Amino acid sequence: MDFMYTDKVNTLRKQVDGFMQEQIFPAEKVFKEQLEANRQSGKTWEPVPVMEELKKKAKAAGLWNMFLPHSERGAGLTNLEYAPLCELMGRSPIGSEPFNCSAPDTGNMETIERYGNAEHKERWLKPLLAGEIRSAFAMTEPAVASSDATNIEASIKRDGGHYVINGRKWWTSGANDVRCKVLVFMGKTNPDSPSRHNQQSMILVPMDLPGIKVLRHLPVFGYDDAPHGHAEVLFENVRVPVANLLLGEGRGFEISQGRLGPGRIHHCMRAIGVAERTLAKMCERVTSRVAFGQPISKQSVTMERIAEARIMIDQCRFLTLNAAYMMDTVGNKVAAKEIAMIKVAAPNMLCKVTDMAIQAFGAAGICDDFGLSSAYAHARTLRLADGPDEVHRNSIAKLELAKYIKK
Repeated sequence: MDFMYTDKVNTLRKQVDGFMQEQIFPAEKVFKEQLEANRQSGKTWEPVPVMEELKKKAKAAGLWNMFLPHSERGAGLTNLEYAPLCELMGRSPIGSEPFNCSAPDTGNMETIERYGNAEHKERWLKPLLAGEIRSAFAMTEPAVASSDATNIEASIKRDGGHYVINGRKWWTSGANDVRCKVLVFMGKTNPDSPSRHNQQSMILVPMDLPGIKVLRHLPVFGYDDAPHGHAEVLFENVRVPVANLLLGEGRGFEISQGRLGPGRIHHCMRAIGVAERTLAKMCERVTSRVAFGQPISKQSVTMERIAEARIMIDQCRFLTLNAAYMMDTVGNKVAAKEIAMIKVAAPNMLCKVTDMAIQAFGAAGICDDFGLSSAYAHARTLRLADGPDEVHRNSIAKLELAKYIKK
């Protein structure tokens, strides 16, 4: 396998990096100020003006929808080609959305591209790809351990030409956003099926249907992640046309595995980008601060932490590139172990690197001045998002043990 970047990828890396340096990094402070102004005026979940300006510039530069592999609707990049670009975007907390490459829209767009019909693509995929609307993903439920997707209890019952949806979802990312016009909903159509993996289905649900109520936003370690947000949503007798069902009844678990694979690798790519910027901040800090008569950078404990961070970041990058390569060459299902491995490794790496940076910054590291506290909150969340560490570790172990179990 060859992880050397092609000329095409190097050209795109240069373009994306240039856009990050010239447009996105300078806009971070403006975004924060405008977001706070929105909050003060009661418009927390409305678009931030500078973000909309960045989107126009990125689209004009041809840096748009780069995430969608093996599709004429995207940039024609493979997962391996997209990986280093996603890492560059991940260096900024506002780095992915300007390129229309942010979650949960990327996962939802890929889901509709893979499993939707022509009508779904025209009505929902087309405006999502254009950045005209946003979307949400409703899978996790407060009443059950949703790390096991077969536990999900929300119901999708056929009634003539409609399905009637009932259930309560939470951590529905994007549902607070006023631009959210559709969500992908997972629930049970076949609760009596002898196969637990054939009980679930997925359906596209327009957000303006009667019976949908966003109960509250859910902060993450005190951060509201506005205007994107995460919501608890109640569905009471929501009637959705039968035509909105994806792929067919009982195919929801299959779709979730197809959707979450790319989503997981995107999270890991961005995590590496955050870690790189965090390490850079750490190095700049310790070379400019003096304690006990010498720069902090000369203290052996600091040098050890910097070296450890460098090793962990590079390890995760190579694991991620390997997983991307396998997804491209043998498919997501065969690459399940590699995807699970990076989903464990990258968030844990980012937690450790960010924690070491916070320690190097001292008390300054735990306030919001340097972005480390929010980066840590994001890193810690990733150990739960798209499946907790424990589930992925169990999957890895089972696949490894299978080599030694006699048939």
